[in-house]
Amino acid sequence: MKELGGPGRGTRRRPGRWWVVASVLLLIATGIFVVALRGHRDPLAGPVASPSAPVAARPSAAAARPGVASPAVARSAPVALRIPAIGVAVPVSALGLNPDGTVQVPANFQEPGWYRLGPSPGQVGSAVILGHVDSYQGPAVFFRLRSLRAGDRVEVSLSDGVTAHFVVEAVAMYPKKQFPARLVYGSHGYAALQLVTCGGAFDASTRSYLSNVVVYTSLVATTSAAGDPARVSAG
Repeated sequence: MKELGGPGRGTRRRPGRWWVVASVLLLIATGIFVVALRGHRDPLAGPVASPSAPVAARPSAAAARPGVASPAVARSAPVALRIPAIGVAVPVSALGLNPDGTVQVPANFQEPGWYRLGPSPGQVGSAVILGHVDSYQGPAVFFRLRSLRAGDRVEVSLSDGVTAHFVVEAVAMYPKKQFPARLVYGSHGYAALQLVTCGGAFDASTRSYLSNVVVYTSLVATTSAAGDPARVSAG
């Protein structure tokens, strides 16, 4: 008796080679994409400028603000950052410098880092906190930083129990090749805090964003360890 299906039965059941090849190519492409994103260590900002470099003018919203009286805030490492307008409430790590003069990047994409070689938040000068915008897993801690507006509040809890309260003055974006290091890290005569992340277009070939987003803020008040508010008045 002739078998059902005839002599071509085996051929029809053998999978076609085309989809096997396609599957392998898809897996390779996916693997390369994930490895590339995992390997993404895009610098968050350029080298810190020399202290002797001239201080550039700050963005108009910040430049129009009069100087503030020097607050009596002792140097103390930041331990937590809160930005209600974008739903950020996270711990803060400490960052130093890489051999090439760029600031180290936080190891945790959901935790920003404070540049510890500069002032701490609340001291006279520019404290700087940097954070990632995203990773291969999705949005990172400063993903929505660019959406902040003048008047938004930023709170930094310090290790000595003091909370420093800042207000956003301006948000700016700069090409990385023109990063204003002295403007961001230099002292402007009062207690400032700059928040920095990546932004703009993403260059897939270098796995790097082409710009930086910088949020400029200034100290407006502090809360002591005992919970007593101390308003910082304008000069």
